[in-house]
Amino acid sequence: MYLDQKAKEKIFKKHGGDAKNTGSAEGQIALFTERINHLTEHLKNNRKDYNTERSLVKLVGKRRSLLDYLTKKDILRYRAIVKELGLRK
Repeated sequence: MYLDQKAKEKIFKKHGGDAKNTGSAEGQIALFTERINHLTEHLKNNRKDYNTERSLVKLVGKRRSLLDYLTKKDILRYRAIVKELGLRK
């Protein structure tokens, strides 16, 4: 798989505060972003892969839901994760 256990731990340690803190919103958003970027690159080469396209849309929706939750919960954490991941352009 493209994202092994060590890579996931690295993402959660960087964004979630601890490698074992897999439930934090920031860690999950970072993980979804990594997966979204991977699927986007895949779809550039495989335009007719509609199953992957559907998975990508669902992941974007999940990430959007977590970002909305973080906006309501703590706007400073939201701004920090958006700036760190470069989600807004």
